[in-house]
Amino acid sequence: MRFLAGVRVPQINGKRFNSSSMFVPAHEPAHESDCRRLEKFLEDKPHILVLTGAGISTESGIPDYRSEGVGLYARSNHKPIQHGDFVKSEATRKRYWARNYVGWPRFSSIAPNVTHYTLARLEREGRISGIVTQNVDRLHGKAGSKQVIELHGSGFDVICIGSQDERGKGCNYRIDRHEFQHILDQLNPAMEDNSTSMRPDGDVELSMEYVQGFKIPPCPQCGGNLKPEIVFFGDNVPMPRIEKVVRMIIESDGVLVLGSSLTVFSGYRIILQAKELGLPVAIVNIGATRGDPKADLKISARCGEIMANLFKPAR
Repeated sequence: MRFLAGVRVPQINGKRFNSSSMFVPAHEPAHESDCRRLEKFLEDKPHILVLTGAGISTESGIPDYRSEGVGLYARSNHKPIQHGDFVKSEATRKRYWARNYVGWPRFSSIAPNVTHYTLARLEREGRISGIVTQNVDRLHGKAGSKQVIELHGSGFDVICIGSQDERGKGCNYRIDRHEFQHILDQLNPAMEDNSTSMRPDGDVELSMEYVQGFKIPPCPQCGGNLKPEIVFFGDNVPMPRIEKVVRMIIESDGVLVLGSSLTVFSGYRIILQAKELGLPVAIVNIGATRGDPKADLKISARCGEIMANLFKPAR
């Protein structure tokens, strides 16, 4: 056994496993010195911008795509939905919404973990200026964080992607995902939860017999297609959101990355922009990341272990 701040940390073959979640990959235990190094990085920088990725939500029980041995890519040959396929294919939309419908009650009820709550506390204490998250689970908001930009959108809102008019304006219809669930309930009263596993964006695996008869309502305003307000793979982050992130970077005095491999360019771009401005970067993540060569501080550890021991009041 290894210990950190009085917490027992089980190990198997020298690797640390988190008993609270099957989706956290094997990793070395964190050390007290890692916490102190991160505190030193943060303590003279009151305007730290935090970038979070799927690696913080795995500790709440939400799987990610890329984690070694436990990510979705490692456990199956499933590939995430592509934006172009969703827009063009009715069968793809039906498959997505059927799986999302079944997975929604579980996905939407998942609770924040120590990393989310610690970030909310650090925001209240004035130690960080805001959060940019690559996650679509809204766990930062549930934990109490206020200054949050959801870089890839959220699964908690549904929007219309109907065609634009001659002035370039599209339909502005929007509905809360919980309310949309009630509509889907009415249209699909016989749908049962026979899923086997949840995916990173909240959908689940279902057999085709369940998918084929699933009914999706059209947009009540224009008759167009509805999708979650998530930036699917192959789509672009909206420019106003990018511009807001850039302003946050410019106004910050450093960037802290938590639980992201930075493989997706929309996240890695934040590191590049920070370094162009001469800002320091710290990364806490299990395993290597794309941004490691540019990091001023890299800690390879589970985010929850590190964050739970940051700036703890003296007893």
